[in-house]
Amino acid sequence: MSTSTLKRPDGTPVRVLVVDDESNLTELLSMALRYEGWEIKSAATGTSAVKTSKEFKPDAVVLDMMLPDFDGMEVLRRLRDDDPTLPVLFLTARDSVEDRVAGLTAGGDDYVTKPFSLEEVVARVRALLRRSVQLTEDSSSVLVVGDLKLDEDSHEVTRDGEEISLTATEFELLRYMMRNPKRVLSKAQILDRVWHYDFGGQANVVELYISYLRKKIDAGRAPMIHTMRGAGYVLKPATS
Repeated sequence: MSTSTLKRPDGTPVRVLVVDDESNLTELLSMALRYEGWEIKSAATGTSAVKTSKEFKPDAVVLDMMLPDFDGMEVLRRLRDDDPTLPVLFLTARDSVEDRVAGLTAGGDDYVTKPFSLEEVVARVRALLRRSVQLTEDSSSVLVVGDLKLDEDSHEVTRDGEEISLTATEFELLRYMMRNPKRVLSKAQILDRVWHYDFGGQANVVELYISYLRKKIDAGRAPMIHTMRGAGYVLKPATS
């Protein structure tokens, strides 16, 4: 679990409602948000979103602008009738300035344009949640294992003070390993948690990214990433 999990005042996980009629996208977003330690519910229509929101009482909503029954702005108006301060992130396939401005003018807090990265949506939702004064954060967003540090917000990674540049996928892989130090992680676990979907058994993508990480994290230094034959990989502080 992350060292920077956002919590409700009573210590329970943050709740996020995902509203989109594309089931594959909803599933991916929900998994990515659950990975943050949050409780997630989803809806595929505006009617269902309003009903679910009343019961679930989310702390934030990820809302598609285009829904089968009525548009995202109408959903937003109905949600805000119940909770005037509810943070909302719009998902929009439209990239015209007028539509974005309309969404924000209607009361949306932020928006992302499809196609987007899961990392971007998670970061935007986290930022919206942090603005909510009723939420608390249990500790800093910096993960530390030995002399390796990873900042979950700025995405800065350093080892022994030296900055390391990672791609988005390398960052997610390292973050997952640093959240589980000294724990052997199987290729299947890594595929599920970092890539969020089944590669059809193509575990070699994990081997490939582990090799990328090793070149950046361990090159010229005492190794931190270890292969456990037949079991998976483990990250632990380097031994001198």
